[in-house]
Amino acid sequence: MVKINAKPVNFKLGDYISDGYEFYKANFGNLLGAFFLAMIMSIIPFCGLLAVGNFYKYCRDLRAGRQVSAGDIFNFDNFTPYLIFQLIFVAGFLLLYIPMIIIMPILANTDGDASGVLFFFIPYAIVLFIIILIVSLKAFYIPALISLANVTDIKTAWNMSSAMSKGNLVSIFLYSLAVGFLSQLGVIACFIGLIFTIPFAYASHYFAYEDALKQVTYDEIQEIGIKNEF
Repeated sequence: MVKINAKPVNFKLGDYISDGYEFYKANFGNLLGAFFLAMIMSIIPFCGLLAVGNFYKYCRDLRAGRQVSAGDIFNFDNFTPYLIFQLIFVAGFLLLYIPMIIIMPILANTDGDASGVLFFFIPYAIVLFIIILIVSLKAFYIPALISLANVTDIKTAWNMSSAMSKGNLVSIFLYSLAVGFLSQLGVIACFIGLIFTIPFAYASHYFAYEDALKQVTYDEIQEIGIKNEF
């Protein structure tokens, strides 16, 4: 039985980018095809994150030399936890936006003098952005925990992801910026190139997830066997 001991991971920013690139280059056709299928599945309501999670499973199986197929992407085993995850985040963001929804009509009826409202609105918008950013960074490992470690309870996945990302929020932020920039290089090719560069970002994410899970999981059966040897 594989168990997870959630703890801060050693985040290897450069390794994930280089390993993701080499993996994508060596398996270009397979990963590009899987990405297309994930895009198609994302059209289904509330299935965007599920499609990405299935793409990570596809990367895991491909990397392990297992037989992979289109059916690996169109898999709904983790639909419920991803649905709950998305509903919780949408509800949380809506709650955070309530003051902004109230302010906007007031701002529209200030007859040109909006200094008082803006005095509140600008700091609130900044704080809102910071909260959303921090929550997103702390939730970085949730897709890996759901899809690759089969952690289906969202509260448990959140607590584990928070523990794993502790002390690494800046590194995860910089990594996300770097990968995001590299994946957007396809814009140079009149957006057509995005089809080829975005899968690299997901492949890179997979290596970040794979390495993190290696650091926080252990095989209980294997550990018992090792103890018995001594």
